[in-house]
Amino acid sequence: MSPAQKLIVASPSKGRLQENAAAFFARAGLELTQGRGARDYRGAVAGVEGAEVAYLSASEITRRLALGEAHLGVTGEDLVREEIADAEITVELLAPLGFGAANVVVAVPQAWIDVRSMSDLADVADGFRARHGRGLRVATKYVNTTRRFFAAHGVSDYRIVESSGATEGAPAAGSADLIVDITTTGATLAANALKVIEDGVILRSQANLVASLTAPWSRTAREAARIILSRIAAEEEARTTREVRASLPALSEQIQREAEANFGAELRIKDSRSASFSCPATKVAALADWLIAQGATSVTSAGLDYVFRAENALWSKLAARLG
Repeated sequence: MSPAQKLIVASPSKGRLQENAAAFFARAGLELTQGRGARDYRGAVAGVEGAEVAYLSASEITRRLALGEAHLGVTGEDLVREEIADAEITVELLAPLGFGAANVVVAVPQAWIDVRSMSDLADVADGFRARHGRGLRVATKYVNTTRRFFAAHGVSDYRIVESSGATEGAPAAGSADLIVDITTTGATLAANALKVIEDGVILRSQANLVASLTAPWSRTAREAARIILSRIAAEEEARTTREVRASLPALSEQIQREAEANFGAELRIKDSRSASFSCPATKVAALADWLIAQGATSVTSAGLDYVFRAENALWSKLAARLG
């Protein structure tokens, strides 16, 4: 098989992101391997022929996806929105992964007691030059994200101070007046006497499984992606679904319709003495109470390992974009 035909899956190369990405794939029965150990930046997806893993930094993963040099990748939505100019037509965000959560925010000094909203900041920006002889200075690594957000809120008289170090320290150091940065708890901002503007959360980001729409999607790459996405979708549905079995001799069509309409319960099996449903995990207790009220003598629930379907939602989503 030609290397050019393979599916390239880009995974974070170190730290907590690598651990979380590996755990995400492992839950779906997809073990990511490294050929010669932790120092090898190439690997494979065990059991999936035609797939190769590239271990890269999160920012490099984003770049490779944009250039079409990787087909699938795990990276933060904040990086996608910042670094890919036409993200909507260049990549497809297939699924949020539940880790790497952080917010991109606008933060100003706590001493700016009259600045609570972006409209307040726009007012400050309008008068700042008259008072100080210059526009506002905004320290950030998120240059494109900042410009789009500020334009949408009418903030125009400012200058970007690109930050390569600890952005939150820029106002105290005198190199900027406010910042746009990423935060998880806000503790570091508070320690630097900064506060997040009330409507200044630009993006609630987390790690995503992202697909490149510009990569060379050979038949081999498509088939490997279909297999991987099928297993991911099957694990996700199983994790959020329970099998509910009820001793219910009389299962009318009316009960079946109401179970689906009110609890999202899908009938799987029924016989003369019982019925089995698949149900969202969050609604199991309510469904059980309701079934007992309908005449069930007992209700049990059980977890599922995988739920494979003929219609793979993740692959269908990607295939529709690829054409």
